[in-house]
Amino acid sequence: MEEKEFSFEGLSVYKSARQLVRDIYVLQHHFPKYEIYALGDQVRRSASSITSNIAEGSGRSSFKEKSHFVEIAYGSLMEAYSQLQIAQDLGYLSQEQLFGIKPQFIQVAKMLSGLKGYFDKKKSSNPNEQPLPSFSDSHPNTITYNQ
Repeated sequence: MEEKEFSFEGLSVYKSARQLVRDIYVLQHHFPKYEIYALGDQVRRSASSITSNIAEGSGRSSFKEKSHFVEIAYGSLMEAYSQLQIAQDLGYLSQEQLFGIKPQFIQVAKMLSGLKGYFDKKKSSNPNEQPLPSFSDSHPNTITYNQ
């Protein structure tokens, strides 16, 4: 039996954000033990919030709500990067480690901006439209939105 896939799981931005979250978790292992429940916890929460908000937004029925959750994901992305900068300032990460992960932040930021633009365009072209989730006939393993 084939496993069904939620619509957000097929999004390139979701896949890229998941990889970024994994890489952030690896980086935060360099933090001292006393930071596990302080800055380390903040970094983990903001990082996981990126993918969580992409997923949550995909479950919303209006493009306005979808766009709003993409904005929240973007804010969480910026928060996570800021926290890694603080970790670098405090000597928990090297400049090379921070610069090494920055391209992933830039990539996800661009993808989130593109997704928000798409939702905003859909929202403005038909403000009363409320898509309903369904399984796609052309891609039976993907949950899509009727438009």
